[in-house]
Amino acid sequence: VFTLRPFQTSTTYRNLKRTGVGVFHVTDDVELLARAAVGALTSPPAVRQLPGTEAHVLVDACRWFLLRVDELDDQAERTTIVCRPVLSGDQRPFFGLNRAKHAVVEAAILATRLHLIPREEVERQLQALRPLVEKTAGDAERRAFAFLEVYVAEHYARPAAVVEAGHG
Repeated sequence: VFTLRPFQTSTTYRNLKRTGVGVFHVTDDVELLARAAVGALTSPPAVRQLPGTEAHVLVDACRWFLLRVDELDDQAERTTIVCRPVLSGDQRPFFGLNRAKHAVVEAAILATRLHLIPREEVERQLQALRPLVEKTAGDAERRAFAFLEVYVAEHYARPAAVVEAGHG
């Protein structure tokens, strides 16, 4: 059983409420995670359709679970959605997240909370994560972290009215 807690403003919430099904992916592709977290995918990732379903799976995912919604409680801002896996598959080993990949994931989470966390705190946390990337990253992690740093800098460079309107 999977218990998800998306905000009602999220694509995940809207899709699960509308269709009652979704695919949960396990991936170590931090570039995809970073871009997807802030809604900045330049092109859709490669997917394949699961036979006998309308669901699609990331080609490069380590593992996936096709989920069916059993319960959806959207009485609070963060919805509670209980899902059960109806299909699953392993595509390649998941070796975990090294320090640089973990730093990118943390930076991506920060980048989704720019409207909630004071700028000074965001910048402090990014500065603390940067050495992990500098010391242990490969090319993909460096690109992902640099993308997130630019994303955050551009967010703070926007006029306040644009940011408050939800466009940043």
